[in-house]
Amino acid sequence: MTLSYVSTRGEAPELAFADVLLAGMANDGGLYVPREWPTLATGNRPPAPARATTSPPAGHNSYAATAGDVMWPFVAGQIDRAAFDRLTAEAYATFTHPDVAPLVPLEDNLWLMELFHGPTLAFKDIALQLVGRLFDHELARRGERVTIVGATSGDTGSAAIEACRDRDSLDIFVLHPHGRVTDVQRRQMTTVPSANVHNIAVEGSFDDCQDIVKAMFADERFRRRHRLAAVNSINFARVMAQIVYYVVAAQALGRPVGFAVPTGNFGNVYAGYAAQRMGLDVPQLVVGSNTNDILTRFFASARLEIREVIPTMSPSMDIQVSSNLERLLFELLGRDGATTAALLEGFRATGRAELPPEPAAALLPLWAGARVDEAGTLAVIGDVHRRAGRMIDPHTAVGVGAARAARRDPDIPMVVLATAHPAKFPDAVQRACGRRPELPDHLADLHERPERCTTLGNDPGAVQRFVAERTRVGGDR
Repeated sequence: MTLSYVSTRGEAPELAFADVLLAGMANDGGLYVPREWPTLATGNRPPAPARATTSPPAGHNSYAATAGDVMWPFVAGQIDRAAFDRLTAEAYATFTHPDVAPLVPLEDNLWLMELFHGPTLAFKDIALQLVGRLFDHELARRGERVTIVGATSGDTGSAAIEACRDRDSLDIFVLHPHGRVTDVQRRQMTTVPSANVHNIAVEGSFDDCQDIVKAMFADERFRRRHRLAAVNSINFARVMAQIVYYVVAAQALGRPVGFAVPTGNFGNVYAGYAAQRMGLDVPQLVVGSNTNDILTRFFASARLEIREVIPTMSPSMDIQVSSNLERLLFELLGRDGATTAALLEGFRATGRAELPPEPAAALLPLWAGARVDEAGTLAVIGDVHRRAGRMIDPHTAVGVGAARAARRDPDIPMVVLATAHPAKFPDAVQRACGRRPELPDHLADLHERPERCTTLGNDPGAVQRFVAERTRVGGDR
């Protein structure tokens, strides 16, 4: 059976997975979601409740096998199962830890799931190492090329570039906010010498970068001519791959599990919601915000209100417009595309929006939010280092702080998603715990590598012209 996908705004045609993969964003401005949520196979449900003290060994093959089972309902009928399993195995063979996403105890009933053992040291690798291969497979099957355009608040860019570099079937353009990512994050993008990779530093915020990307996708003529595709978390293939580690964590602990997720664009924690909709027993999802706390405020009040983006030591969370929240709003509003579109159009026009009482009440059983400011982030990094001898990055620290502040039942295990390696944020970590984390060997010379990047103003037209002049798809080359 082939699953179909619908737009959150209700006006775009339904698509099958392969078309959703290549389209990324729906042509009505919405995001694709499954028409109906598949159910996790019996083998993917957690076993009978039991207290676990350590995570059982999984290994690359075990993680890949679970990933194949969890994701298969989303892609069935669009790709041969043997080919899908091969691509999945190849994707997770690139990770340096044998468990891919190891689960480690932090304190009583609080765990870290380390999602940063991929090539670029961030959780984005878990999805994008697979998504890049899926692009290659589908484009080769069709004999086509695409232009990938994406915005990054820090980590998506390097993970997308690593997944897409040197692939003849695509060009990739990544926008990042000029001066608002760390040196390590920037260099992981700008030191890649591949001819199909283009970096653009936009003089603005991540929200500005994201708006420029959305404007390109909304320009139907430009989108068609240059065959635009997306690897941001607006692409459902990203969400699909992130569902897997929620299932893996629940299997390892063997009980209902809550999750705390440091959150920027909302894709990572939305994958936890998707796992819950598929049947995983997830009693609570805690959304961790830094000083840019629009999501924490939303889960407390069911109201959205845009404020100024404030640069922080956790730059991947310096966001006011979280794209993937649209997918949750669509569910809360009864999957009514017109109502979802109207609410979001009002939000972008006025900077404010509010859920009606009934969907607002639906937030309470599952969701909670917590804000961890700059001082709190440093305090958590230092505390974890003193008590557990472990260095964590500022985003993960926000997740730990949020878990401690907002968990409802201390008897239910809670897993904090550790989203980035501490060496990606060495200044903050050193400031908090007095030690500077070192980059792994494969990135040891990162600061000596030459950079390639173009700085442009916050001008959608200028960025669009830059892409048109350099892509090999639909242009003059």
